[in-house]
This record gives sequence, C-alpha cells and structure tokens, in this order.
Amino acid sequence: MENDYLKDVSILVVDDQEFIRNLVREMLRVLGAEHIYDALEGEDAWDQVNTRQIDMVLTDWYMKPVDGVALTHRIRNDPQSPNPYMPIIMMSGFSERARIFGARDSGINEFVVKPLSAKALFGRIMNVIEHPRQFVRTEQFFGPDRRRKKQEVDDERRGQGAKPEPEKAPLDMTQEMSQDEVDAFLNPDSVPKE
Repeated sequence: MENDYLKDVSILVVDDQEFIRNLVREMLRVLGAEHIYDALEGEDAWDQVNTRQIDMVLTDWYMKPVDGVALTHRIRNDPQSPNPYMPIIMMSGFSERARIFGARDSGINEFVVKPLSAKALFGRIMNVIEHPRQFVRTEQFFGPDRRRKKQEVDDERRGQGAKPEPEKAPLDMTQEMSQDEVDAFLNPDSVPKE
C-alpha cells in the first residue's frame, strides 16, 4: 500500500548519528515523504534551512557544536530565519523533565522520546500538520502556545474570579518521562496513543 501523506512536505532530519538519520529517513519514506534532507548538527541545519525550502525540522537534542535547542531558538528568533513558524520536532533519548521543559521553552512543537517508533514519530508529525498551535511572542519566548489544556468554566464558577490552587509537591526535574507523559505535558487535550 502506497502512502502519500508527506509527499509534498520537505523535511530536514538533524542528528549526529548516521544510523538515526537513516532510520528516520526510512520511517519518513514509508509515510510518503520524498523530500528528505540531512544535517549532522545545528549549524549545518541552519545553513540548509536558509538555502533549501524546508517545511519541517526533526532534530536531535544533543549534538556538537550546535545542539537542537540552540537550533530551535535560532529558527524561532534570528531575524534572518526564513520561517520562524516552521514546525520543529525534537528527538532525544534524554527525557528528564528538565530537558522536556527546556525543549518546550526553546520553541519546539513536539518531542519524541528515543528509541523512536514509527507510530510515535507519525503521531507527532500528524499533530503539527493537522492541529497546529497558535504562536505566542513575549519578551522571553517566541514559539507555539504552551497553554494547550482547555479548561471548561461552568456557570457556577464563571465570574467568581480565580481561586488559589492547592499547593502541589515540587516536580522532580531529574525524573525520566515516558512518551505518554511527554505527550500529556505538551498536548494535554490530544494525546496520541502508541
């Protein structure tokens, strides 16, 4: 069965490991992608973003000399960026809560925990294509709106003002997060299941 879901989407895969780039490329081909480009790290990726028509970036977190967070920040904030609204999906085997928060705060759209599965990657790609988020610009941040969770307000609560929330235990920022936990954090209203 032929799939052409990504036929017209040009995708840049950024990872310093050739095996991962090849694996992601094959997953994308199964999804119908025909325009797939490679970069070894963030500076190489930045050059390609500026010389090719790239629609989406899939980037690893940890690369040298320029990592995925720095690349994301540059795509979002550099005045020379050809498309600061470009969908960016971060891929990483490091899934500590602090890293997920850092990736989100750099302006990523989605996060995929390694080891990668085609289903998880496809779910994140579908999310950025079919459910794009509005972008927000503040003094400290430019990127997809991080306030995804919809909170219904019933008639009884409407007009009563904000009530203080009960105090919560501090989060362990070193705790590893599963793909489902990452999805619930980044997309609380639409969590694709693996």
